[in-house]
Amino acid sequence: MTVLRDADLAAAFDRAAHSYDTLVAANPGYHGHLRRSARRLGLPHPGAGLRVLDLGCGTGASTAALARVLPGAEITAVDASAGMLDRAMAKSWQGRVRFVCAPAEALAEAGVDGPFDAVFAAYLFRNVADPDAVLDAVHDLLAPHGRLAVHEYTLSGRPLDRAVWSAVCRGLVLPVATALGDGDLYRHLWRSVVDFDTVDRFTDRVRSRGFDHVRALPLPGWQTGITHTIVAHRGARPGRVGR
Repeated sequence: MTVLRDADLAAAFDRAAHSYDTLVAANPGYHGHLRRSARRLGLPHPGAGLRVLDLGCGTGASTAALARVLPGAEITAVDASAGMLDRAMAKSWQGRVRFVCAPAEALAEAGVDGPFDAVFAAYLFRNVADPDAVLDAVHDLLAPHGRLAVHEYTLSGRPLDRAVWSAVCRGLVLPVATALGDGDLYRHLWRSVVDFDTVDRFTDRVRSRGFDHVRALPLPGWQTGITHTIVAHRGARPGRVGR
């Protein structure tokens, strides 16, 4: 199976942008889970004076979750897909929200400057070529003791959870996506979850990049054991002087 990366993946998301919101809306709890993960950042409501980076914002579902949980925060929402960002920017936004088209690996080149009080990354890390490099970039953008929340399909490692994920994709998501002309992207997304870190391995990865207070928190419903919020604080990276 072809694995989509970088420009090819961004182009696939561009093509799928027209139907993306329709597909995710069919996922029970999708938006509620994003809001739960945003609350797990542990930032004070309403977030006045805080700067938050929404990394991999897509069509803005994660941005909307952050804006609802932290209506007073300044949110910078970034995505590599121009098509997805067009959908996000066409929506009505209250508060201070700006959108930037850039890959997660090239934030500085796009003028995304820290420090941020928090970084929120939903469904991002399994779609980047070098997760460690992106974690390093996030670490550098965070203020001292800033917060990270990763909302991601990270399987528990139990065969049952992997089987449930594959059954949902094969039985529901892939047939609908194929009918809409986006089968290649969603086959990639199904496979990207199966091939990505288990939740324990990903928490170890986050810890190894200089984050502390790292915890993996489950999400309810059919995604228990499939989707987690990994929360962490920016710590001092070994061998480097922290800001």
